[in-house]
Amino acid sequence: QVQLVESGGGLVQPGGSLRLSCAASESINGYYSIGWFRRAPNTGREGVSAINLRHNTTFYADSVKGRFTISRDDTMNAVYLQMTSLKSEDTAVYYCAVNIGTPITVKAMGVQLWYDVWGQGTQVTVSS
Repeated sequence: QVQLVESGGGLVQPGGSLRLSCAASESINGYYSIGWFRRAPNTGREGVSAINLRHNTTFYADSVKGRFTISRDDTMNAVYLQMTSLKSEDTAVYYCAVNIGTPITVKAMGVQLWYDVWGQGTQVTVSS
């Protein structure tokens, strides 16, 4: 079974940037989508962004549109989340996850129910 490892989290000031990486243990080309989710303290896990690996369509939560960008590098078996103009409310543990093969709509790509394998998460803290 594929394994996912997130990296790139850390402490950043408001307005700053970070790039998160999600490295897969094998080729991602055969999977349906990879998504980024986050869990802030005392809240549930929410979908942030996702990419359909077959059609390259993308999903973004309204709260991150225009600030976050998802991308892929098939040679590295990786998906990235470039985060800019970070706000304190972006503070959370960020997880990546893979939907192995279930076709879903763009909107559904932000729903954790459709994801089969999860990474361990990386902490992002936005604070001055």
